[in-house]
Amino acid sequence: MLLIKNGYMLDPKTGWDGNYDILVEKDRIVKIGKRLEVPKGKCRVLDAEGLLVAPGLVDVHVHFREPGFTQKEDITTGAAAAAKGGFTTVVLMANTKPVVDNTETLEYVIKRGQETDIHVHTCANVTMGMKGQELTPMRRLAEAGAVGFTDDGIPLMDEKIVREAMRNAAALDMPISFHEENPALIENNGINRGRASEYFGIGGSPREAEITMVERDLQLALETGASIDIQHISAKESVELVRKAKEKGHNIHAEATPHHFTLTEEAAIQYGTLAKMNPPLREEADRQEIIRGLVDGTIDMIATDHAPHTTEEKAKSITEAPSGIIGLETALSLGITELVDGGYLTMGQLLALMSTNPANLYHLDAGYLAEGGPADIILIDTTADWTPTEYASKASNTPFTGRKLKGKVIKTICGGKIVYEG
Repeated sequence: MLLIKNGYMLDPKTGWDGNYDILVEKDRIVKIGKRLEVPKGKCRVLDAEGLLVAPGLVDVHVHFREPGFTQKEDITTGAAAAAKGGFTTVVLMANTKPVVDNTETLEYVIKRGQETDIHVHTCANVTMGMKGQELTPMRRLAEAGAVGFTDDGIPLMDEKIVREAMRNAAALDMPISFHEENPALIENNGINRGRASEYFGIGGSPREAEITMVERDLQLALETGASIDIQHISAKESVELVRKAKEKGHNIHAEATPHHFTLTEEAAIQYGTLAKMNPPLREEADRQEIIRGLVDGTIDMIATDHAPHTTEEKAKSITEAPSGIIGLETALSLGITELVDGGYLTMGQLLALMSTNPANLYHLDAGYLAEGGPADIILIDTTADWTPTEYASKASNTPFTGRKLKGKVIKTICGGKIVYEG
């Protein structure tokens, strides 16, 4: 057994907000109350005085690169990075090699996830080979354990395919997530068309590449009733499109990354390839509108899009280096630093965006604290200052290295076991 005493408990789903103790037996929370006595028998007591006790975080957009690209990351190291960042549940994207368009690869990924210390779920692909031409056997993949569908990394251009995929996902009551970038409008991806592209002397990626795709898929979602996730929003116009669509349909969801609510294209100029990602960092007005979307509920999830790459890959030129940054180990701190300390959100609202809401989208038993619920718990020092320098991830491709942040995960408990101690 495990007894967490003297902490301040905060859970946006169940409403716990105050000084409570939590008793854990095996992988479940068995009792929540004030000044619980230490039970007889073997029981470890954690003194959480001065710490915030919160539900384990849930990230529904991560790349662990296995199978096929394990020089960047693998499921074991990705899970370790997640635990260090306070994430007890993650949902993997399916752009691996081979891709997750078949039950054999899906079952391999699920098995590898079960060997880690956290809950690792995975999406399956929408189309065979991520080619956008033929749908995967979605029902069979769902029955084999996929929790959602996405071709993240490659946009789906065929409207007929998208409509059919949405109808299938709706029939299965499963979410389908979209990477919204029209390649026909992009010259060099990963860098905003504007001040950053001018600085590098390249064409870059215009906001219209995202806006047009978001508009199409929101219309199709309202038509089909599918539960969709507009991934990693970067443009202010996209936020407004989602806002209007949500007034018409309850199954519209959207996510923002910590880098998009923290940085602008100026970071690409300063950090080069370490701040190159798809979609790119855009302008200050876009960053502010993303924050506004988080505040008013238009954007209902924060997801990292954790995208590890090797140092050698990121050392290439701005047009040749791959897009993406790691994010699991800095996400919570960026949320506290930029959004809570910035006066935009309460801590409870931040936790809802990073635990309750993403768990609800994927129908996961996660992201809350309750008697009988999963013993997935994090202890946070919300006042601690720290500077990221070393990572549990294999990769270190992030512009946040060396940046002073507020809020640090002290312990991560998953399934009743302490899986990270800071």
